[in-house]
Amino acid sequence: MRKDIRLLLDSTKTDDKIENVFGIVAPHAGYQYSGKTAASVYNYIRDKNYKTVVVISPSHREYFPGTCIYDGDAYETPLGKVTVNKKMGDKILEGSKTIFSGNQGHKQEHALEVQLPFLQETLTDFSIVPIVMGDQANIYVDELSERLANVIDDKTLIVASSDLSHFHSKEEADLLDTRVEESIAGFDFEGLMKNLNSSNCEACGGGPIAAMMKTAHKLNHTNSKIISRTDSGDVTGDHSEVVGYLSAIIF
Repeated sequence: MRKDIRLLLDSTKTDDKIENVFGIVAPHAGYQYSGKTAASVYNYIRDKNYKTVVVISPSHREYFPGTCIYDGDAYETPLGKVTVNKKMGDKILEGSKTIFSGNQGHKQEHALEVQLPFLQETLTDFSIVPIVMGDQANIYVDELSERLANVIDDKTLIVASSDLSHFHSKEEADLLDTRVEESIAGFDFEGLMKNLNSSNCEACGGGPIAAMMKTAHKLNHTNSKIISRTDSGDVTGDHSEVVGYLSAIIF
């Protein structure tokens, strides 16, 4: 795994530098499909001095109302254990009616865990706050962004884990995914949620993206940059049913 991650990072290196990266959007498919798109954005945080990374993930296998912060001590990948920052997690959920601690959504959620090896290869000496959104309705996005804005500092990075549209033709996917890209590029999280709620676009982690952007807005980090956008057809050659991927930076 270390060899694979390093190869992906090395193949997407850039001389472009962005100093004050507040958050990133990264896809979460198999590394052979979306790994380069993810690596291209992780290169922007390489060797930066973040102490905590808040990873916000959708829940693919388990529906529940609200947002769950993992109550365990660590997440473990083949590259080792990543400690959970329980102190920050407790501050986020303190007094909340929609954010709670537990393992709902965490037991089999790939969208969160596939981000961790990239973090382990690009950062040193960091802990995580692993968050899974069981429901991405506006009320949960708003609550999470409010809580995050109150507790994070300039040594915190937020990662929003999301793929884009699923199983449309390449042409259809391009129309849907362009709407997500334009919302992020235009820093329009309200427009993103509106389009998601009316099915004008698709992003399985649309709520995490909007929560990260809304948190950034509250703290006056309102610049955005699209780093890469691809789809599974670029790898497989099958353009009849593709999955879209995007990586972006908020700074």
